[in-house]
Amino acid sequence: MFARPALTLETARTLPFWRRPEALLYLMAAAMPISFSTWSALLNNFVIEAAHFSGREIGWLHSVREIPGFLAIGVIVLLWVVREQALALSALALLGAATAMTAMFPTFGGLLVTTMLSSIGFHYFETVNQSLQLQWTPKVQAPLVLGRIVAIGSGASLVAYGLLVLTWKTFDLSYGLVYGIAGGSTLAIAVLAALAFPRFQAPEPQLKHFVLRKRYWLYYALQFMAGARRQIFVVFAAFMMVERFGFQVHELTALFLINYAANMVVAPFLGQAVARWGERRALLAEYGGLVIVFLAYGGVYWFGWGVVIAAGLYVLDHMFFALAFALKTYFQKIADPADIAPTAAVAFTINHIAAVFLPAALGYLWLRAPGAVFGLAAAMACVSICLALLIPRHPEKGYETILAGRRAPR
Repeated sequence: MFARPALTLETARTLPFWRRPEALLYLMAAAMPISFSTWSALLNNFVIEAAHFSGREIGWLHSVREIPGFLAIGVIVLLWVVREQALALSALALLGAATAMTAMFPTFGGLLVTTMLSSIGFHYFETVNQSLQLQWTPKVQAPLVLGRIVAIGSGASLVAYGLLVLTWKTFDLSYGLVYGIAGGSTLAIAVLAALAFPRFQAPEPQLKHFVLRKRYWLYYALQFMAGARRQIFVVFAAFMMVERFGFQVHELTALFLINYAANMVVAPFLGQAVARWGERRALLAEYGGLVIVFLAYGGVYWFGWGVVIAAGLYVLDHMFFALAFALKTYFQKIADPADIAPTAAVAFTINHIAAVFLPAALGYLWLRAPGAVFGLAAAMACVSICLALLIPRHPEKGYETILAGRRAPR
């Protein structure tokens, strides 16, 4: 495939829909969650049952998992020798292969290795995939297309979780079998995509060196806060459901199922909302909702609220996080087109600065005061609200923040 001449986006739009750039974005959006969602659904039960993890070990595991995200800036080096499309599919294949091997090494050391490999695939895929989404999608259509991508990813997760709920207990499935099927499916889709799609050429050649621009400072700050806040949810929210309420695999997976069913329905409407109301309002809604949700998570520990409230908060949490693609469209509006690929790598690194040390550090706090972990997340969401207030109603190059000066209203 990659030896063929590249097709411009204009030429690619004359192809059948299933061979166009947006079709590849949709296919990759479906392939990644098959592995990652399955890995996430089984992880908390697997590490407790097979490796006897406590909050300390799960914190260290997630800190190691975030190291490749912190090193996502290495994508810039790889782009010297590998095209973005090829790198995205290669990273997707690595994610699938590593997921397939997860249950083969049920020890702390073994899980660190397989988690590191799958994390390299996941984070490098996400870095390049975000860049391709912004390069291949016109600005006017971006909120709608990104909303559909979120919906498709949620649909793929929905299928994976649905199968787990229906078959895990009924057929007494093993961790090894499920991880093998999920990872193998992602690997097969990556190979199929490499063979079936032509190579697409974005209209603007991408810079292949480190890019850190002063005028992107608000985007960097929002990425940093999003990464720190997100880690608390990813690491400890599901772990709480297993540790405090004794959720089994099929029960936790059913909760994930509800999450992604809701997102599959809601995400396209969120895309329309961002297109209509703008990134500032969308992000303020996300961060404001997360403050309430995280404080309520703390209430589960401080006031002994029950499993129904905790599960409901988990679903609301996911719905608010679905608005995070507004941060991508904000950057698309303020960025130089040639900056998209290198800045995606830089932003992913910034997003994971806190993620490298925060899970491990909070793992120790979790042993003493679990509610305080969620209180800290609420404080981070408040900081994000303050930053989002600086986003203009109509951001663009030269008007990245309201501090850059007023422009004539559109």
